[in-house]
Amino acid sequence: MGRALQLLDAFDAEHRELTLSDLARRAGLPLSTAHRLMQELCAWGAAERGADGLYRIGLRLWELGSLAPRGPGLRETALPFLEDLSQVTRENVQLAVREGTEVVFVERIAGSVAVPVLTRVGDRFALTATGVGLVLLAHAPVEVQEDVLSGPIDRYTARTVTDPAQLRRMLAAVRSNGFSVSDRQVTMDALSVGAPVHDEHGEVVAAVSLVVRHGTMTPHALAPLVRTSAQAISRALCG
Repeated sequence: MGRALQLLDAFDAEHRELTLSDLARRAGLPLSTAHRLMQELCAWGAAERGADGLYRIGLRLWELGSLAPRGPGLRETALPFLEDLSQVTRENVQLAVREGTEVVFVERIAGSVAVPVLTRVGDRFALTATGVGLVLLAHAPVEVQEDVLSGPIDRYTARTVTDPAQLRRMLAAVRSNGFSVSDRQVTMDALSVGAPVHDEHGEVVAAVSLVVRHGTMTPHALAPLVRTSAQAISRALCG
Protein backbone atom coordinates (compact mmCIF):
# COMPACT_ATOMS: atom_id res chain seq x y z
CA MET A 1 0.00 0.00 0.00
CA GLY A 2 2.82 2.41 0.85
CA ARG A 3 4.44 2.07 -2.55
CA ALA A 4 1.10 2.53 -4.31
CA LEU A 5 0.63 5.76 -2.37
CA GLN A 6 4.11 6.86 -3.46
CA LEU A 7 2.97 6.50 -7.07
CA LEU A 8 -0.19 8.52 -6.47
CA ASP A 9 1.87 11.15 -4.68
CA ALA A 10 3.98 11.53 -7.83
CA PHE A 11 1.10 13.48 -9.38
CA ASP A 12 0.72 17.18 -8.59
CA ALA A 13 -0.63 20.35 -10.18
CA GLU A 14 2.36 20.55 -12.55
CA HIS A 15 2.40 16.81 -13.28
CA ARG A 16 -1.17 15.75 -14.00
CA GLU A 17 -0.16 13.29 -16.72
CA LEU A 18 2.90 11.05 -16.42
CA THR A 19 4.57 8.23 -18.30
CA LEU A 20 5.32 5.01 -16.47
CA SER A 21 9.03 5.89 -16.48
CA ASP A 22 8.31 9.31 -14.96
CA LEU A 23 6.08 7.74 -12.31
CA ALA A 24 8.76 5.22 -11.35
CA ARG A 25 11.42 7.93 -11.19
CA ARG A 26 9.34 10.39 -9.17
CA ALA A 27 8.21 7.66 -6.76
CA GLY A 28 11.70 6.16 -6.45
CA LEU A 29 10.52 2.69 -7.51
CA PRO A 30 11.81 0.10 -9.98
CA LEU A 31 10.05 0.26 -13.33
CA SER A 32 8.68 -3.28 -12.98
CA THR A 33 7.21 -2.50 -9.56
CA ALA A 34 5.67 0.74 -10.82
CA HIS A 35 4.13 -1.13 -13.76
CA ARG A 36 2.55 -3.79 -11.54
CA LEU A 37 1.21 -1.29 -9.02
CA MET A 38 -0.18 1.04 -11.68
CA GLN A 39 -2.07 -1.88 -13.20
CA GLU A 40 -3.65 -2.52 -9.80
CA LEU A 41 -4.45 1.17 -9.29
CA CYS A 42 -6.03 1.39 -12.74
CA ALA A 43 -8.11 -1.74 -12.12
CA TRP A 44 -9.42 -0.23 -8.88
CA GLY A 45 -10.07 3.18 -10.48
CA ALA A 46 -7.50 5.23 -8.57
CA ALA A 47 -5.62 5.88 -11.82
CA GLU A 48 -6.38 5.83 -15.54
CA ARG A 49 -4.21 5.15 -18.58
CA GLY A 50 -5.13 7.13 -21.66
CA ALA A 51 -4.84 6.13 -25.31
CA ASP A 52 -1.65 8.21 -25.40
CA GLY A 53 -0.08 5.93 -22.79
CA LEU A 54 -0.02 8.60 -20.10
CA TYR A 55 -1.33 7.91 -16.60
CA ARG A 56 -3.74 10.23 -14.78
CA ILE A 57 -5.53 10.28 -11.43
CA GLY A 58 -8.74 8.27 -11.64
CA LEU A 59 -12.29 9.31 -10.80
CA ARG A 60 -12.53 6.78 -7.95
CA LEU A 61 -10.27 8.99 -5.85
CA TRP A 62 -12.49 11.99 -6.58
CA GLU A 63 -15.53 9.97 -5.48
CA LEU A 64 -13.86 9.04 -2.22
CA GLY A 65 -12.58 12.58 -1.70
CA SER A 66 -16.13 13.88 -1.96
CA LEU A 67 -16.90 12.03 1.30
CA ALA A 68 -14.31 14.01 3.29
CA PRO A 69 -16.18 16.33 5.71
CA ARG A 70 -13.44 18.98 5.66
CA GLY A 71 -13.33 19.05 1.87
CA PRO A 72 -16.42 18.89 -0.33
CA GLY A 73 -18.78 18.67 2.70
CA LEU A 74 -17.47 21.98 3.99
CA ARG A 75 -17.43 23.36 0.47
CA GLU A 76 -21.09 22.54 -0.16
CA THR A 77 -22.13 24.30 3.05
CA ALA A 78 -19.95 27.32 2.38
CA LEU A 79 -20.52 27.73 -1.36
CA PRO A 80 -23.73 29.84 -1.26
CA PHE A 81 -22.05 32.34 1.07
CA LEU A 82 -18.85 32.38 -0.98
CA GLU A 83 -20.88 33.05 -4.11
CA ASP A 84 -22.70 35.91 -2.38
CA LEU A 85 -19.37 37.41 -1.33
CA SER A 86 -18.06 37.03 -4.87
CA GLN A 87 -21.11 38.70 -6.42
CA VAL A 88 -20.99 41.62 -3.99
CA THR A 89 -17.29 42.32 -4.41
CA ARG A 90 -16.43 40.83 -7.85
CA GLU A 91 -13.13 39.85 -6.24
CA ASN A 92 -11.36 36.53 -5.62
CA VAL A 93 -12.93 34.51 -2.81
CA GLN A 94 -11.12 31.57 -1.21
CA LEU A 95 -11.95 28.86 1.32
CA ALA A 96 -9.18 26.81 2.90
CA VAL A 97 -8.42 24.36 5.70
CA ARG A 98 -5.22 23.44 7.52
CA GLU A 99 -3.56 20.09 6.89
CA GLY A 100 -0.56 19.71 9.17
CA THR A 101 1.68 22.71 8.56
CA GLU A 102 0.12 23.69 5.21
CA VAL A 103 -2.98 25.35 3.80
CA VAL A 104 -5.19 23.30 1.49
CA PHE A 105 -7.54 25.31 -0.73
CA VAL A 106 -11.03 23.79 -0.81
CA GLU A 107 -12.72 26.37 -3.04
CA ARG A 108 -11.81 29.43 -5.04
CA ILE A 109 -14.12 31.73 -6.99
CA ALA A 110 -12.32 34.03 -9.40
CA GLY A 111 -13.60 37.58 -9.61
CA SER A 112 -14.60 38.91 -13.01
CA VAL A 113 -12.04 41.73 -12.94
CA ALA A 114 -9.92 40.52 -10.03
CA VAL A 115 -6.16 40.31 -9.65
CA PRO A 116 -4.69 36.95 -10.78
CA VAL A 117 -3.79 34.59 -7.92
CA LEU A 118 -1.38 31.65 -7.70
CA THR A 119 -3.70 29.21 -5.93
CA ARG A 120 -6.05 26.55 -7.26
CA VAL A 121 -8.52 24.19 -5.59
CA GLY A 122 -6.53 21.35 -4.05
CA ASP A 123 -3.31 23.36 -3.90
CA ARG A 124 -1.18 23.45 -0.77
CA PHE A 125 0.57 26.59 0.42
CA ALA A 126 2.57 27.90 3.36
CA LEU A 127 0.57 28.94 6.43
CA THR A 128 2.71 32.04 6.90
CA ALA A 129 1.95 34.05 3.76
CA THR A 130 -1.71 33.99 2.71
CA GLY A 131 -4.72 35.55 4.38
CA VAL A 132 -6.33 32.18 5.03
CA GLY A 133 -3.01 30.70 6.14
CA LEU A 134 -2.44 33.37 8.77
CA VAL A 135 -5.92 32.78 10.18
CA LEU A 136 -5.42 29.03 10.36
CA LEU A 137 -1.96 29.35 11.87
CA ALA A 138 -3.16 31.87 14.46
CA HIS A 139 -5.76 29.36 15.68
CA ALA A 140 -3.63 26.22 15.30
CA PRO A 141 -2.36 24.27 18.32
CA VAL A 142 0.74 25.77 19.92
CA GLU A 143 2.89 22.84 18.78
CA VAL A 144 1.91 23.48 15.15
CA GLN A 145 2.73 27.17 15.48
CA GLU A 146 6.12 26.37 17.01
CA ASP A 147 6.86 23.83 14.29
CA VAL A 148 6.08 26.37 11.56
CA LEU A 149 7.87 29.32 13.17
CA SER A 150 10.98 27.34 14.06
CA GLY A 151 11.48 25.94 10.56
CA PRO A 152 12.40 27.56 7.25
CA ILE A 153 9.81 30.19 6.27
CA ASP A 154 9.25 30.54 2.55
CA ARG A 155 9.72 33.95 0.94
CA TYR A 156 7.62 34.81 -2.13
CA THR A 157 8.17 38.57 -2.46
CA ALA A 158 10.23 41.30 -0.86
CA ARG A 159 7.21 41.90 1.42
CA THR A 160 6.93 38.33 2.70
CA VAL A 161 7.31 38.26 6.48
CA THR A 162 9.89 35.63 7.45
CA ASP A 163 10.91 36.91 10.89
CA PRO A 164 9.36 34.61 13.56
CA ALA A 165 8.99 37.43 16.10
CA GLN A 166 7.09 39.61 13.62
CA LEU A 167 4.92 36.65 12.62
CA ARG A 168 4.06 36.00 16.27
CA ARG A 169 2.87 39.60 16.57
CA MET A 170 0.81 39.21 13.41
CA LEU A 171 -0.80 36.01 14.71
CA ALA A 172 -1.66 37.72 18.00
CA ALA A 173 -3.30 40.55 16.00
CA VAL A 174 -5.34 38.00 14.02
CA ARG A 175 -6.69 36.50 17.23
CA SER A 176 -7.39 39.95 18.69
CA ASN A 177 -8.95 41.57 15.60
CA GLY A 178 -10.79 38.57 14.19
CA PHE A 179 -9.20 38.88 10.74
CA SER A 180 -5.84 38.60 9.00
CA VAL A 181 -4.05 40.81 6.50
CA SER A 182 -1.57 39.55 3.92
CA ASP A 183 -0.23 42.62 2.13
CA ARG A 184 1.78 41.73 -1.00
CA GLN A 185 3.24 38.70 0.75
CA VAL A 186 2.49 36.23 -2.08
CA THR A 187 2.56 38.54 -5.11
CA MET A 188 3.39 42.23 -5.26
CA ASP A 189 0.00 43.17 -6.69
CA ALA A 190 -2.30 41.39 -4.21
CA LEU A 191 -3.82 42.13 -0.81
CA SER A 192 -5.67 39.39 1.07
CA VAL A 193 -7.91 39.60 4.13
CA GLY A 194 -9.05 36.41 5.87
CA ALA A 195 -11.45 35.43 8.67
CA PRO A 196 -12.04 32.21 10.64
CA VAL A 197 -14.87 29.70 10.24
CA HIS A 198 -15.90 27.95 13.48
CA ASP A 199 -17.63 24.63 14.07
CA GLU A 200 -20.30 23.90 16.69
CA HIS A 201 -17.60 23.53 19.35
CA GLY A 202 -16.11 26.94 18.61
CA GLU A 203 -13.03 25.45 16.96
CA VAL A 204 -11.60 27.11 13.85
CA VAL A 205 -12.03 24.56 11.05
CA ALA A 206 -11.51 26.74 7.98
CA ALA A 207 -10.81 30.27 6.78
CA VAL A 208 -12.36 32.54 4.16
CA SER A 209 -10.51 35.30 2.35
CA LEU A 210 -10.91 38.03 -0.23
CA VAL A 211 -7.96 38.69 -2.52
CA VAL A 212 -7.95 42.09 -4.24
CA ARG A 213 -5.52 44.16 -6.21
CA HIS A 214 -3.24 46.09 -3.87
CA GLY A 215 -4.24 49.74 -3.61
CA THR A 216 -7.88 49.30 -4.63
CA MET A 217 -9.34 48.67 -1.15
CA THR A 218 -8.10 48.90 2.41
CA PRO A 219 -7.98 45.91 4.78
CA HIS A 220 -10.47 47.59 7.12
CA ALA A 221 -12.94 47.99 4.24
CA LEU A 222 -12.62 44.30 3.36
CA ALA A 223 -12.65 42.89 6.90
CA PRO A 224 -16.40 43.34 7.65
CA LEU A 225 -17.32 41.62 4.38
CA VAL A 226 -15.04 38.65 5.01
CA ARG A 227 -16.01 38.31 8.66
CA THR A 228 -19.73 38.40 7.83
CA SER A 229 -19.28 35.64 5.27
CA ALA A 230 -17.21 33.52 7.67
CA GLN A 231 -19.77 33.98 10.44
CA ALA A 232 -22.61 32.94 8.10
CA ILE A 233 -20.73 29.79 7.13
CA SER A 234 -20.07 29.07 10.82
CA ARG A 235 -23.78 29.33 11.61
CA ALA A 236 -24.62 27.02 8.71
CA LEU A 237 -22.10 24.44 9.92
CA CYS A 238 -23.58 24.58 13.41
CA GLY A 239 -27.16 24.31 12.14
